[in-house]
Amino acid sequence: MGIIWTIIIGLIAGIIAKFIVPGRNEPQGFVLTAVLGIVGAFLATYLGQALGWYAPGQGAGLIGAIVGAIIILVIWGFVARQRA
Repeated sequence: MGIIWTIIIGLIAGIIAKFIVPGRNEPQGFVLTAVLGIVGAFLATYLGQALGWYAPGQGAGLIGAIVGAIIILVIWGFVARQRA
């Protein structure tokens, strides 16, 4: 159930992060934005567990997932800018 919850939170976090960090080099589709949000949620979960903020098996909350999604979107923007 933890992975499913992380995916749901990641979808929401991806959408919110897209509104916080808009830009030309950002992903344009809903699916890609949602996938990057899910990746950001998993990033926040594993970084939080590695730093001791979350217990093993505990997922990141909405705020942590949004921060993770913003990090992934910024990285995506740099990669897209380098390719153009």
